[in-house]
Amino acid sequence: MPRQRDISAPGNDLILEPHAGIRYAVIGPSAFTTLCHELLNERLLRDILAVCIRIQIKLINEIEILMKTGVSKLIILVVGGLLFVWACAPRPTVVKEPVPAAVYPGLNTVLEADGFFEARNYEKALDYYQRYLDQYPDGPAVATVLLRIGTVQNVLGQYGSARDSFNRLLADYPRNELADDAKVGILASYYGEGLYDNAVRIGAMMLEQPLSKSQEARTHEILGDTYLALQSPEDAVYFYAMAYRSAEAPQSTLIEEKLKTAINLLNTSDILALLGHVKDDLPRSYLMYQLGVNLAAESHYDQAAQALSDFVAAYPAHEYNQQARRMLEELSGRTVYNRTTIGCLLPLSGRYQVYGEKALKGVEIALARFNQQAIGGQPVQLIVKDSGSNPGTLTAAIEELVQARVAAIIGPLVDAEYAAEIAQKNGIPIITLTQKENITEIGDWVFRNFLTPEMQVKRIVGYATDVLGARNFVILYPEEKYGNTFMNLFWDEAIQHGGRVVGVEPYDPSQTDFAEPIKKLVGQYYDTPWDLKDIVRPPQDSDTVTSKEQEISRGDRGRREDEGPEAIVDFDAIFIPDAPAKAGLIVPQLAYYDIENVYLLGTNLWHSPKMIEMARDYVQGAIMSDGFFPESQNRRVREFVKLFEDTYAETPGVIEATAYDTAMMLFQICQHPDVQSRTAIKEELLRLRDFPGVTGLTSFDGQRDALKELSMLRIEGDGFVELK
Repeated sequence: MPRQRDISAPGNDLILEPHAGIRYAVIGPSAFTTLCHELLNERLLRDILAVCIRIQIKLINEIEILMKTGVSKLIILVVGGLLFVWACAPRPTVVKEPVPAAVYPGLNTVLEADGFFEARNYEKALDYYQRYLDQYPDGPAVATVLLRIGTVQNVLGQYGSARDSFNRLLADYPRNELADDAKVGILASYYGEGLYDNAVRIGAMMLEQPLSKSQEARTHEILGDTYLALQSPEDAVYFYAMAYRSAEAPQSTLIEEKLKTAINLLNTSDILALLGHVKDDLPRSYLMYQLGVNLAAESHYDQAAQALSDFVAAYPAHEYNQQARRMLEELSGRTVYNRTTIGCLLPLSGRYQVYGEKALKGVEIALARFNQQAIGGQPVQLIVKDSGSNPGTLTAAIEELVQARVAAIIGPLVDAEYAAEIAQKNGIPIITLTQKENITEIGDWVFRNFLTPEMQVKRIVGYATDVLGARNFVILYPEEKYGNTFMNLFWDEAIQHGGRVVGVEPYDPSQTDFAEPIKKLVGQYYDTPWDLKDIVRPPQDSDTVTSKEQEISRGDRGRREDEGPEAIVDFDAIFIPDAPAKAGLIVPQLAYYDIENVYLLGTNLWHSPKMIEMARDYVQGAIMSDGFFPESQNRRVREFVKLFEDTYAETPGVIEATAYDTAMMLFQICQHPDVQSRTAIKEELLRLRDFPGVTGLTSFDGQRDALKELSMLRIEGDGFVELK
């Protein structure tokens, strides 16, 4: 039988599929109008357009019969036009050709509404559709407009109003061809509102009556969504499989993804039951693959290998074929894992216990939130082990995680090399929370998601040069590992950004008087040569002296004119990579030695109330970078902070936030339907782009180090503000 293309959307053509020995034409709305003009007078044509917009299947069948009997083309066209009048529905749909307002009152309003609808400007579309109903309550497009209004209201979450619109269509136009679409809309509204029992009841009733293929596919799909929400993945798989059977692209693609998600949630007994009566290749292939995965996770290795072997043989071109082959290799030798179990290795005793407990709180918040939001399936399991503060404790802890066949490992914070080596040896993805240099060079299973000196320096130098316009820098740093690391990184990064480092001075971390290194930075440490003492600098115009300069001038500080040469401040910013205990002593001394009107730059250690307590008046405007800012206005951050404070009655910091993000990204990856091996977890981590975490958008580079844009903070008054 010839099939009729859906011409309810504007601009669609009527397509007749060819049969043997018969030639068919493609007749669009414009072509049909032209032909009618040749055979019918203008008045009759306008009557036809006023009454008929839709072409029905009966018209197609009648034309086909006439063509088979050999009737001339002219007669076919005339009879076709008359049949067009007879067969059309009483309410026209929207067409793109301009139609006189007298023929189709309110057409422009409907067309404008459709434009907004197609552009997803639903509020505007709703307004224009309602205008049409108000102006033309008995107009020819009322049924179509009611259907569109109900559809828009469903999209906007106005489910009760949507049902009112659909029910009005059914009451006023019970025999209209859009009636079944309205019923589908009602079904969708019950699902959207969470009234799942109503959705199941209405859906079952609809499937007992004749429906078009698209309506049948949509009804099955909504029932699948409903059963998935009811945590009944077995029923969801059945209805998705039925929906896929009737659907066409692009709907079929979406249904296939939903089918995969539902199958991923099935237990082994459910899969075996479904395989007993599901014969369609698409759902059956995914079921066979998932059976092998589940059996492997349940330690039924021989049965898993058999199931996966059957799958590989039956579906050699399947998208999961390569993953199945990798799993067979793992089953034959090295690794089978529990895909819902994550290991956590943190120092919960010893000198680093306080940091381990901070990280654990972040992971626990992520676990509770993820399992609460997940629909159906097994919840994520967390195995926490104490890495302690001695090698023996760490060795035992990592070996226990290996024996537990965890999918991946979070941590450790310290002594990460040994844990990373064991994870690499056993092919377990591990995301370390450490600043240890070159940790990811241990192997391709080792990742790092933590605030590093490199990340901080890149962010702060980039901000200073690109935003503040600074070009000349000096570095005043403690002569120990932390200070040396930041000094070298800052110097290199400044050069890469086109800047210059015009002074670098170390100091003893134990000292409290920093006069010597400060005076060296500004040329006050060495005596002025005798032959230069008579050179007098030009007098400074008193009108150009700022209030700030007057406030901290040498006279105000009590310095004498013969205390040495004036300070040479030939730099725009000074970088001091030290904690508040020392930085809070240094900054006031800068002002004493006339280092004024320069930017103060620090590391995340400056993001502390202690910094303000020690040097409040002198650190105003100081700038630093950090991996987390709990006072941020970002929605994700605010939600995380509130949940954390409600749970632990304290505000989270960068360790808690980083551990939370790390756990969340692993939980999501491990539960993804397409991730069925540790190799797949590793590959997904490498493919991760801009994971939306509370510490910013996170990705991993080719060396498996986290990439993210840190927060830039400035001291204002008694607190910190986030810079854009």
